[in-house]
Formats: sequence, structure tokens, C-alpha cells
Amino acid sequence: MIPPRRRHRLPRRQRFSGLSFNRMLPNLMTLLGLCIGLSAIRFGMQDRYGAAVIAIAVSMVIDGLDGRLARMLKATSRLGAELDSLSDFLCFGVAPALLLYMWSLQSLGAMGFLPPLMFASCMALRLARFNAALDSAPKAAFAYNFFTGVPAPAGAALALFPLFVGLEADQLGLSWLHQLAAFPLFTGAVLVVGGGLSVSTLPVWSFKNFKIPNAGLLPMLLGVVVLASLILADPYLAGALLALAYMVMLPFSLRSYRKLARQAEARRAAAEDVVEA
Repeated sequence: MIPPRRRHRLPRRQRFSGLSFNRMLPNLMTLLGLCIGLSAIRFGMQDRYGAAVIAIAVSMVIDGLDGRLARMLKATSRLGAELDSLSDFLCFGVAPALLLYMWSLQSLGAMGFLPPLMFASCMALRLARFNAALDSAPKAAFAYNFFTGVPAPAGAALALFPLFVGLEADQLGLSWLHQLAAFPLFTGAVLVVGGGLSVSTLPVWSFKNFKIPNAGLLPMLLGVVVLASLILADPYLAGALLALAYMVMLPFSLRSYRKLARQAEARRAAAEDVVEA
């Protein structure tokens, strides 16, 4: 009896292993923002401060999008969080400090480098504290609507306020305003205050779960249109106004946090009384 022929099976092709492009896209955006922030330093070395400010603003937009994109694509990872912090340190800690040093503080020599050094150091401590908080105990529910200290992009915007004013003064031909904005003591004080706010424990609205009432929806949309028009027409004036508005917002944010903390404490005390009863 002739045995049946055995079919020779072709070896299976090995599948490619690794991350999909969708999971890599947020990290690629973060790297793009890092490169743009590094380019801002190069623009500053070429005395192109307007281009440098715009480059940092583009980095802020990318920083606001990459995290949301990672959550939408379910591509969040510890690597992405660490990469985002390193990018933030360069774009919003080192770049603004060096720009202001080259623009205003360089005339003071070694003493003029102290405010940029303090600002960059505070930004590094703020980002290190943020990464360490990822592994800490969960916070109260209302506390997730607040940052601890001014976030890195907002801190960079506050630090760049003198440069915004100086560039706007150049456009308007107001030499006295440019000299006032570029006064080293003023620039250094803004850097120190911006760094201190970033590393502080001040509760700041995060706007992540910010709810808008129906009556305020249309005014908010109109306000966004006006703001976008102002940014396109005069980005330096828009940057200065946004920095001032953010500073004005900080006391209201602190008041809101304290109010929510008192309400949470009252609810916890009432719950304990019910349990004891």
C-alpha cells in the first residue's frame, strides 16, 4: 500500500512587532514641539525675537494637543509623559529664559544670568514635582480641576510679557515703552515672579472639566472669534493681554479652590455625623 503524500506547509511569515503609528503620533507631536522650541533659541541668537516668540507660541499649541490626542487614541504611556516633561522644560523653561537674557539682561553680565537661571530651575522643579505626583495618592475629586502652581506654558507666557510689550512698542514706534519693557530690573523681576508662581502650591484652574452654561455659550464663541482675530492681526499685543488676563485670573482661582475645599469638608463632616448617629 502506497502511503499518502504529505503536504509541505509553507513557513508562516512573522508579523511585525512594535507600536502602531497611531500610538506613536502623540510622541511625534511632542518631538515636533521640542524642535520648534529649540528653533526659538536659534531665532533669539539671530536677534529675530518676533519669530522666537511665535515659535514658542506654536510649541504651546502643540503641547496642548499632544496630551489630548494621546488620550483620544488611548496611547498614553509613561514614556510619553516623561518626553512631554522634557519638551516642556526646553520650550517653556530654557527657551524663554535665554530669550530674555539675550534681549534685556545680557547687559548686566554675570548678574543678569541669575533670573534666567532661577526661572529655568523653578520650571525643572515644577515638572519634576508633576511627574512625582503621578505615582502619589489620589486627590480629592474637585482638586483634579486645578493645577498645583502655574503650568509650564502659562509660566512661559508670563515670563515673556516684557518681550511681548517690547515687540509691540517697536511696531508702534514707542521707544520709551520699549526701554521700559527692556529695563533689566523689570525683566529680571518678571522672570523671578514667573518662576516662583510655577513652583508654588497655588491652585490654578486647569479648565479640563470647565463647564459653560447655555446662556454663556454664544458670548464665549464670540470672544474666541475676537481673540483669534486679535492674534492674527497683532500677536504681540494678544500675548501681552493674555498674560495680564492670566495674572488677574489667579486670585479668583484661589478663591474658587478654597470654596470647593470648604464644601468638601462640610460634606465629609456631615457624612461622619450620619455614620456616628
